[in-house]
Amino acid sequence: MKFNTKVIHAGVHPDTATGAIMTPIYQTSTYVQEEIGVHKGFEYSRTGNPTRAALENNLAAIEGGKYGACFGSGLAAIDAVIKMLKPGDEVISTNDLYGGSYRIFTTIFEKYSIKFHFVNMLDVKNIEEKINNNTKLIWAETPTNPMMNIIDVKSICDLARSKDIMVGVDNTFATPYLQNPLSLGADIVMHSVTKYLGGHSDVVMGALVTSDDKIAEEIYRIQNSSGAVCGPMDSFLVLRGIKTLHLRMQRHCENGEKVAHFLENHPIVDTVYWPGLKSHPNHDVAVSQMKGFGGMISFTLVGDKLESAKKVVSKTELFTLAESLGGVESLIGHPSTMTHASIPREERIKSGVVDSLIRLSVGIEDITDLINDLDNALKI
Repeated sequence: MKFNTKVIHAGVHPDTATGAIMTPIYQTSTYVQEEIGVHKGFEYSRTGNPTRAALENNLAAIEGGKYGACFGSGLAAIDAVIKMLKPGDEVISTNDLYGGSYRIFTTIFEKYSIKFHFVNMLDVKNIEEKINNNTKLIWAETPTNPMMNIIDVKSICDLARSKDIMVGVDNTFATPYLQNPLSLGADIVMHSVTKYLGGHSDVVMGALVTSDDKIAEEIYRIQNSSGAVCGPMDSFLVLRGIKTLHLRMQRHCENGEKVAHFLENHPIVDTVYWPGLKSHPNHDVAVSQMKGFGGMISFTLVGDKLESAKKVVSKTELFTLAESLGGVESLIGHPSTMTHASIPREERIKSGVVDSLIRLSVGIEDITDLINDLDNALKI
């Protein structure tokens, strides 16, 4: 079954009771048992819910995995991964990391004696230098948030496999339509389902996908024990959103390319970060492991002034100033004061998150309108 068919059909079936073509919203907390231990596959909705199960099966299929698990948010999914570790274990992650991931690593799990190393993952040697006997997980984002760096997943996985280290990849920006880390050797793929998979800015959810039986067993144990699950209504909305993922991603990619080239040629724009540009570091890696380059773009302004960035993000009309990304509507944000404010300024600057950096989530509107909106906003 090809990807465009999987998003519509994989893991979902017409309702056996009524023939409904859409998976029903099983808005129930518990399930009748014929006798003790005899039931129809569901006992309690924290442990399992038919609507959530359909979504988990669908996500596993489109990501090329065997098992899917959904959570109340992307951070809840990451939380479950780190709970697989124990005190004394060490994690290597990228120095260009989503602020929420950095926050949960440093303010929650470091207190439990799990050590985190943040390195520039553009060169695999930087990872190798930090590996020791306590290293149990390598956690990567690619493309990274917000610098759009491309990390060579296969090279990392080859290194990790030789050291018996687990690899997790945040695939939120690329989505399964553009990139499949499991096929490159990753053990776990994480999605902030809130973003492109839901696609309509109306759900908060996270997901993990794996093909490893033991990892899956542990993920489900933590999911059930910690209880950070998503509800059936949200599961239904994401199932609906995924049915158009391939169509939306095609337009996100088309619009993203045109916006990136527009910005690259604008006189007050300094640097554009979009993996489809030949000038982008690791562009060749992006070509090798992605089917397209997506609709996420970051750029800096000439002079690198905070006030200039504030003027631009406040002048757009179609690009709405807001947190998050991946919806059908275009969004604009200022990472250093919004999504990455929890990272100390000196660390942000080191990774490229300077004061004038602006991040775009390019939507699926008419490209002429989007470029005109940016052109007007850049007249400062």
